[in-house]
Amino acid sequence: MKKSKLFLLGFVFIFSILALAACGGSSEEEGSDNSSESEENTSEGTEENAEAGGELNLYTGRHYETDQQLYDKFTEETGIKVNVIEGKDDELIARLEREGKASEADLFITADAGRLHRAKDKDLLQEVESDALNENIPEKFRDEDSQWFGLTKRARVIVYNKETVNEDDIKNYEDLTKEEWNDKVLIRSSDNIYNQSLLASMIATEGEEAAKEWAQGIVDNMARDPKGGDRDQAKAIAAGEGDVAVMNTYYLGQMLNSEDEEEVKVAEDLGVIFPNQDTTGTHVNISGVAMTASSKNKENAVKFMEFLSQEKAQKDFAEANYEYPVNPDVEPAELLQSWGEFEEQDINLTELGENNGKAIKIMNEVGWK
Repeated sequence: MKKSKLFLLGFVFIFSILALAACGGSSEEEGSDNSSESEENTSEGTEENAEAGGELNLYTGRHYETDQQLYDKFTEETGIKVNVIEGKDDELIARLEREGKASEADLFITADAGRLHRAKDKDLLQEVESDALNENIPEKFRDEDSQWFGLTKRARVIVYNKETVNEDDIKNYEDLTKEEWNDKVLIRSSDNIYNQSLLASMIATEGEEAAKEWAQGIVDNMARDPKGGDRDQAKAIAAGEGDVAVMNTYYLGQMLNSEDEEEVKVAEDLGVIFPNQDTTGTHVNISGVAMTASSKNKENAVKFMEFLSQEKAQKDFAEANYEYPVNPDVEPAELLQSWGEFEEQDINLTELGENNGKAIKIMNEVGWK
């Protein structure tokens, strides 16, 4: 009986040791396998990322198919994957501000130098040192602290009804404030960044007092309360609500090449005037790119910025969306060339952001809705 008990106890003891050893061995081996598998996967992932070039995260306020095609070309050439987050420009600035240093964004693309300056003022951007960017993009289309860079430019022009307006009667933005244009001027609201930047440019070139006089004259001559976008101002001319409008060139280019026959007809009935050719030049603005302060893929981000400033990408930008290239070695699309060459305002676009607050104040004072 004792022997049986001893035998049984011995068997249990031996079985326990074996079981523990097996569990320990299995645990260690499983852990080792997992660790090895994890390291192997990480290693493979690193190798794949190295081969693919890694990635970068882009916040953009531009929503054009052409832009995505450019991003795809960049990935094909470099292996760097571009993760795109689209949104409204001001909302993306608010998102960057909210996310702070934790933001995954590496780059921010937006329309208007004023917005880029706003993001800079909020400490959401950082300086980028790049000989290629400095060579490809003229100084006036770059931030003075190298925190943002222009990608495309657009002129803010005067369009007119060819049947009712003699183009020789309008040479300058200031002409729109003359009494003869009372109840005939169509323009967007004061909360539109393009109009804010136009007025900001006048503050830079003519001073605040002259800018305020112009804004007051525009309000006095408005054909209706401001509403809609640039295309809507063009359509209002066709509807007989006014005779002249202020709009960006690329909108007119898009309308002339629209699949909507009515839009094409509206645009074909409009003439284009590049104002102030004998004085301060026509106001131009940009779409631009900036590296975020939170960027975690800086090297890839710089490569992407440089890629977009090169001649090939600049040509694609310009031809597909009827914007002017910022790279001086690239010619505009044929349609834009058909409108002729023009003199631009000779200011650094940083001033558009610096004068934005003053422009908004003036608009409020003159009752620009």
